[in-house]
Amino acid sequence: MSCDLLTKGRVEACKDSVGGLAAVYFLPYDTVVRDQITYDGTDTDVITFLGEAPPIDIYKYELKSTSNTFEQTVNSSRDTGTTYYEQVMNLTFKKLTKEDNKELKLMAYGRPLVVVEDNNGNLFVAGLEHGMDVTGGSVVTGGAMSELSGYTLTLTGQEKVPANFLIPATGTTIAEKVVALGFNIVAS
Repeated sequence: MSCDLLTKGRVEACKDSVGGLAAVYFLPYDTVVRDQITYDGTDTDVITFLGEAPPIDIYKYELKSTSNTFEQTVNSSRDTGTTYYEQVMNLTFKKLTKEDNKELKLMAYGRPLVVVEDNNGNLFVAGLEHGMDVTGGSVVTGGAMSELSGYTLTLTGQEKVPANFLIPATGTTIAEKVVALGFNIVAS
């Protein structure tokens, strides 16, 4: 059996991108019907429609902190013949509220899918096949007035492929793109 072959090279990229996350959008694992996902032709790395009609509610959490990260680690073994991607997301939510306590508890009980919006305007979905599990975090009330009063959360997933880019056929703003993907954005 021959393995997949590379199809193109890569030139050094321009220095016109930035790091960081702008927002994350959570949706319950069972709301996406995986055999109805629309891919960009034969490119299974790009999803053009993820929701259903009527649109699925997706819950937006805005992020404004440098401690918010999303990282995918390739785990590949010649010995076992396996490759998978570990997706790890570290999030910080400022301010403690009884409403957030309830939502974060529900998130920990489930295994949501997470649509990640980075500061470059890219959207991609983490935990598409298996969901993301809350694997850590804390409720924090710092000792000094300048310290965090809020939540830290770590979500982890293991997938066969890296997080798929979400590129809908229509929409120019992030909100328009999220709606074109088949979602109804619910913010607080």
